[in-house]
Amino acid sequence: MSNRGYAVVTGASSGIGAATAVALAGEGFQVIAAARRVDNLNALAAQHEGIEPFELDVTDQASVDALAEYVSDKNVTVVVANAGGAFDATSVMEADLESWSKTFEVNVVGAVRTAKALLPALIKSGAGTIVVMSSTAGRIVYENGGSYTAAKHGTTALAETLRLELSGQPVRVVEIAPGMVRTDEFAVKRFDGDTERAAKIYEGVAEPLTAEDVAESVRWSVMLPQHFNIDLMVIRPIAQSAQHKVHRVL
Repeated sequence: MSNRGYAVVTGASSGIGAATAVALAGEGFQVIAAARRVDNLNALAAQHEGIEPFELDVTDQASVDALAEYVSDKNVTVVVANAGGAFDATSVMEADLESWSKTFEVNVVGAVRTAKALLPALIKSGAGTIVVMSSTAGRIVYENGGSYTAAKHGTTALAETLRLELSGQPVRVVEIAPGMVRTDEFAVKRFDGDTERAAKIYEGVAEPLTAEDVAESVRWSVMLPQHFNIDLMVIRPIAQSAQHKVHRVL
């Protein structure tokens, strides 16, 4: 399979990021899998050809600058700004402001750092794509999710602003907005390690989306002809017809 240039995937140590790295490597990209947990990245690279690990913290400007320097002489054609997460599930009245700040720093400012640092390389490639991983939470809010929904609305705003500002440049801006996705860590982190509480999110749902499902949406969007831009792809499991409408068999 021919090499298609380099693809950078942030938040690639687990879940959607890791699955996306594998999917893009399968299409012939040389994938730079970037995240904080280097042990996970090394294991991923050992299991799949075409993936190389890079230690990255999107909340640290020096770390992002180091990534930009590392790829400065490489033909980067794809960037997947995937690093993110939810870190609480409390009401606004009970808000942990440190958690709100962390949520914004990772999901919004981290994506801005990534875009700002790597867009020059995408423009230089002459045929670039940046994929911004948002969420259905970036379109509809829900109770006890204020920090995450507000942050993901910010991520959506970033994608839409980038598309306007890059008009005339050879870079596609794709926003992927998944609904209910079951991964090993997302809900567990949100509920501070409470696995039972995390499991209840998916209780009775036969087939939530998987990390591989979301990775497929990224792969498909990236592999379309360069003139074909997926502005926004909202994806949900068939059991979830809306943010608050989930079919459960209990």
